[in-house]
Amino acid sequence: MRPRDHALAHQLEAALNKFHKTKRPLPGIATEKNRRAFAEQLLESIHRVRFVSVLRTRGISVARTDPNNVLFDPLSAAILNMRQDNIEEAFWLVFIFVHFGKHLHAGWRYAREVYGRLGGPGRWDWANTSADTAGFRAWLEAHKVELRREGIPRGFGNHRKYESLDGYSANGTGAVVESYVAWVDPPRNHRELIDQAYNGANGDPGMAFDSLYESMGAIARFGRTARFDYLTMLGKLGLAPIAPNSAYLKGATGPVKGAGLLFGMNESPATLDQWLGELDTELVVGMQVLEDALCNWQKSPSLFKPFRG
Repeated sequence: MRPRDHALAHQLEAALNKFHKTKRPLPGIATEKNRRAFAEQLLESIHRVRFVSVLRTRGISVARTDPNNVLFDPLSAAILNMRQDNIEEAFWLVFIFVHFGKHLHAGWRYAREVYGRLGGPGRWDWANTSADTAGFRAWLEAHKVELRREGIPRGFGNHRKYESLDGYSANGTGAVVESYVAWVDPPRNHRELIDQAYNGANGDPGMAFDSLYESMGAIARFGRTARFDYLTMLGKLGLAPIAPNSAYLKGATGPVKGAGLLFGMNESPATLDQWLGELDTELVVGMQVLEDALCNWQKSPSLFKPFRG
């Protein structure tokens, strides 16, 4: 643990103990080892969430926006596009960030090579893709073998490891992209989509998040984790005035196991979500931090292990 984190770790442990004694038992962290491991996972998750805010203040090389450069990074590219007021492209790059993910060994290769058309002319940016989804699907189908070529690391990120590069199958990237474009529904743009949800929620960030989360069910292969990751990233980047007011445990696996272990009860996701909301009134770390920490903590409840991906 980094020295500057010790004070926050003690604060988190104290809050957990207080909740355990005065509000609801937390048998999963009754032992010191489990409590310490969970507090460290909370710290790790806090750092992950805060990193985006830190990244927004840093200087970022323009190479991060170039898909023909191995330094390409869709998240950094989204931030640079925001700074240049290319807001629609920033939203699109967040989608690419979530859909392809960062592979442990291949990095952003799939995102980079699809976005950059394998070094060919033009890019599959928002303007080109949203105007020609049929063309995108045909290109993807024609180049999927090359994208999956042997001899170098390949693959989607950990949260998307079961996705495919198929252009025409019902569950391939072609279908995902086409349904995403349909969700935005041009000529409506991303900003208008967000504004409609926010205004419809009377300016409530949690209600707006929930409205968008539910509407994203129309996007192929975008289940609970992808929707949560996409919308929380929009909030962290300042692209949308939204924030989750629950952990959205319905349909989750790791976070549900973690919450069940924490509370020592095999309750419904809805009940566990409610209890986590109560817990956050004491911890005040936010639902994204809790969701992430629980998912990682349940993999090693008594010994802190950093997890990536």
